[in-house]
Amino acid sequence: MDLFEHQAKELFAQYGVPVPTGKVAHTPQEARAIAEELAAAGSSRVVVKAQVKAGGRGKAGGVKLADSPADAEEKARQILGMDIKGHTVHKVLVEEASAIAQEYYFSFLLDRANRTFLSMCSVEGGMEIEEVAETNPDALAKVPVGALKGVDRATAREIAQAGGLPEQALDGAAVLIERLWGVFVDEDATLVEVNPLILTEDGEVKALDGKVTLDTNAEFRQAEHAGLEDEASADPLEARAKAKNLNYVKLEGSVGIIGNGAGLVMSTLDVVAYAGEAVGGQRPANFLDIGGGASAEVMANGLEIVLSDPSVKSVFVNVFGGITSCDAVANGIVSAYQLLADRGEAVDRPLVVRLDGNNAELGRKILTDASLAGVEQVDTMDDAAKRAAELAAAGV
Repeated sequence: MDLFEHQAKELFAQYGVPVPTGKVAHTPQEARAIAEELAAAGSSRVVVKAQVKAGGRGKAGGVKLADSPADAEEKARQILGMDIKGHTVHKVLVEEASAIAQEYYFSFLLDRANRTFLSMCSVEGGMEIEEVAETNPDALAKVPVGALKGVDRATAREIAQAGGLPEQALDGAAVLIERLWGVFVDEDATLVEVNPLILTEDGEVKALDGKVTLDTNAEFRQAEHAGLEDEASADPLEARAKAKNLNYVKLEGSVGIIGNGAGLVMSTLDVVAYAGEAVGGQRPANFLDIGGGASAEVMANGLEIVLSDPSVKSVFVNVFGGITSCDAVANGIVSAYQLLADRGEAVDRPLVVRLDGNNAELGRKILTDASLAGVEQVDTMDDAAKRAAELAAAGV
């Protein structure tokens, strides 16, 4: 789960990481009121920053400096409602302007390739780190961090030195990096990034920006993270699927996908995309893993979610029977049809089913005997993908 900048900074502040003072506004009038509060506290200039989960806000015009409360109101009016890389701005962060002497970059992240944690630090901050890595790779220090050793103050200082930070910034950066490690570990994050990390004109090191990605697999021990979810911008189908405990991700295509096992579903997406190239570029409409058990209720819920997407023109059910045998899956499909009919949501689009593995022959017989409207059985995954793509193309 990615956090908004203001959420990341609120989390940083809980761990003692220095951040600029600011508040979130949803209207231009609220932005003015916040700017007035900051002016009364001694900060006459403020920065109005679009809150979207996307980079490049500054280049898109989503970050503006305001010289007065009235100016902050006007800048907020310009930013609210903007589209930044497909994200509509619904709120802005209004915070005190900082007197920046230098800008740096810092992050902790999960290094999946090497199965460890990684810290990255650079004296060149304020730009996209990919650009730094490409144009001046020597300026980006990559320091592995052992999970058992972690990061203490001395290690944090070594990381800052490796990144080329100047002497006057080292002590402040070491404190900040050590505390960011606390955020990374204690909050079960996969990414904690500050860009830029700044040295102010009075010698203080601050996190001027913040990006945090939390590991949703750790939700069982991070109950408070539920309050950080952005329900307003969540895809409604994904929200409905989550409420039904389904692993569903909305995609931009026309072939609905249902499978058992994440690996099989991922392979199905690739096969459907390849087959769809020959019939008008049909693509998968979703990722949906119903897991190892395919009960009637699970199958009905899966079909309901997939068919709720109006862009879906056909559905490909791809199942490899293992612990759950194919006859159980077939019975689940038959019962799902009846359950959906009873709900007044009868299946109205073609369904291509490929069953393989444990009790596949029996499963196919069950579907054949049921004679469900719109259901076609295909023996191989490639042929089933091709047929599902053809049906989607015909239904467009």
